[in-house]
Amino acid sequence: MNEQREVPSRPIRVAVVFGGRNSEHAVSLMGAGSVISAIDRSRYEVIPVGIAPDGRWVLVSEGQSYAIEDGRLPVVGESDTALALPSDSGSLVALDPGQIPRSLGEVDVVFPMLHGPFGEDGTIQGLLEMAGVRYVGSGVLASAVGMDKAYMKLVLKAAGLPVGPFVVVRDRDWRTDRGRVLKEVEELGWPVFVKPARAGSSQGISKAHDLQSLEAAIDFAREHDPKVLVEAAIAGREVECAVLESLGDAPPKASVPGEVLVRGEREFFDFEAKYYPDQMALAAPADIPAETAEAVRSMAVRAFEALSCEGLSRVDFFYTPSGELILNEINTMPGFTSLSVAPQLWAATGLPYAELVDHLIRLALERPAGLR
Repeated sequence: MNEQREVPSRPIRVAVVFGGRNSEHAVSLMGAGSVISAIDRSRYEVIPVGIAPDGRWVLVSEGQSYAIEDGRLPVVGESDTALALPSDSGSLVALDPGQIPRSLGEVDVVFPMLHGPFGEDGTIQGLLEMAGVRYVGSGVLASAVGMDKAYMKLVLKAAGLPVGPFVVVRDRDWRTDRGRVLKEVEELGWPVFVKPARAGSSQGISKAHDLQSLEAAIDFAREHDPKVLVEAAIAGREVECAVLESLGDAPPKASVPGEVLVRGEREFFDFEAKYYPDQMALAAPADIPAETAEAVRSMAVRAFEALSCEGLSRVDFFYTPSGELILNEINTMPGFTSLSVAPQLWAATGLPYAELVDHLIRLALERPAGLR
């Protein structure tokens, strides 16, 4: 039986965890900076926790940079204060060199602003579940399935949602049976998109137009993940929709759909388009028929529930010239700066960024620890 933890009379302690051991380290910091700035300090006490590229957990200093500066991506800085992981009491312990370990107090909720492997994929969620600590966002299963695009598509397809044709390139098959893999991909038709199966922020993605460029694209994706997904290119507009869990027993809510507009001559929505403000624009609401917008919102909620998501997600679609909707993927911890797509969609729906952050924290506090 799950015990409901009473909300303390002191300010609620929120540990914002960011950084991580993957290529999306900088993206995590950018989102964390926005979240930390938006949290209402009259109600919440914020503990900024960084995970350095080498895996160290540290208490971050006030001088930490969270933004791209002079073209340089942010990174968790050096700190003499290491942190012990939360115990089953929900406490964080600071370990200063040459000093007796000191407690930072009980943590009421963790806001894991982490992207990619070793954070968004169910790993930190499992750690927090074992420690009995409440946290923002989806649980272990939804996070793991959402991170692995191959399994994600299988679950979405089983739920009756339309997904495009794809081929999974596994590490052993690429090393031992490359010819068969190339033949399977060729049957998808050209061009194809090649991406790491378990990465985000458009890292490691490229477009291949023939067999020669395909091999190079797969090798490039394998720099990020030995498991690779190759998808048939779908001609269509990129339409996205955000989903948010409701407080209490009300069903999840969907935002207005938006359309991603990439500036310049980019072939797809890559890393620079996502995180450099002058490279993309978002039309929200999207200029699509009302019945199509409603279908997008309905399918986005169905995808959210198919994976048993919690908290929030962003669901991406292709809207083809014939009027068909193809579900591309669901992201259980989408980019989360105030200028990122999901927060912009909620702002266009009438939920400003600071209120969105507060809603997510309240959801996490409402959630019982353990199985649910």
